[in-house]
Amino acid sequence: MDLLSMLLSLVGVAIFIAVIALIIVAMSTKPYPDLGRYDSEKYFLNEKQEKCLFPSINDPASIELSVIVPAYNEEERLPMMMDEALEYLEERKKKLKSFTYEVIVVDDGSKDKTTQTAQSYCNKYGSDKIRVLTLAKNRGKGGAIRLGMFSARGRYLLFADADGASKFSDFTKLENEMKNMKKDSSNRAVVCGSRAHLEEESIAQRSFFRTILMKGFHFVVWFLCVRGIKDTQCGFKLLSREAAVLLFSNLHVERWAFDVDMLFLAQYFNIPVGEVAINWTEIEGSKMVPVFSWIQMGKDIILIRLRYFLGAWKITEKSKLE
Repeated sequence: MDLLSMLLSLVGVAIFIAVIALIIVAMSTKPYPDLGRYDSEKYFLNEKQEKCLFPSINDPASIELSVIVPAYNEEERLPMMMDEALEYLEERKKKLKSFTYEVIVVDDGSKDKTTQTAQSYCNKYGSDKIRVLTLAKNRGKGGAIRLGMFSARGRYLLFADADGASKFSDFTKLENEMKNMKKDSSNRAVVCGSRAHLEEESIAQRSFFRTILMKGFHFVVWFLCVRGIKDTQCGFKLLSREAAVLLFSNLHVERWAFDVDMLFLAQYFNIPVGEVAINWTEIEGSKMVPVFSWIQMGKDIILIRLRYFLGAWKITEKSKLE
């Protein structure tokens, strides 16, 4: 067998394996995301320890801002974030009586006392301001935020990490950008907090290998899914209620790469997306293992693009939960 025949044979085998792999991906993929929840996840405890039903995102907004805080084993780091957020929110309410807010802490199946820690804030501030959604099992950060969004009352919905890495008062920057943006005809818009301006400093502190992985991850995101956004992964994003219900009704990824899925969907629906530089500090105790997490997210991003391209994942214009 000559060299050309061998090469053709190898190409044929590679194509066959690729086709089989695509068929397996398509057939093993659920076309629509699971939007259900366990009965226990439909309720929260008020300050009197009474069981109360969460509202639905399909209901009209009844307050100005909902803050969604996904938390997994965060009993130690959560208080710092909550204290900072509530100091800002309470101070703003004193200055502007019409301002109303809620903080929904979503315990994503924690093994520690995250729920009890969050509930102590409900007992102090009242359940009109603080609510705790305890998930029956771990769903991942995206899944936790989705259920928090679906339980929110706000006109605007902000999700913020439980570690307090983002300076909460920078919400004002996102809010101003949101109000100044030209929204689509359905009042949909998204504003992303961004750490891109800090990248040069962070590169100086990373090893060459980790820098290459980070750059590679950003390239894969840009090439396959999301363009025009410098920092897709910052856990500080603001959505209009109308954008939240549409995007999280279609969100398929529930773990670390969910931000990319959400922004891919936003660009698919031509929803305006803004980006604002925020203050951010590295906090010890991160759940991410840098090298492994970037490789995992890179794989997820390739699968995101592949599944949408194949039509294995469906996108619906419906923005109401069934």
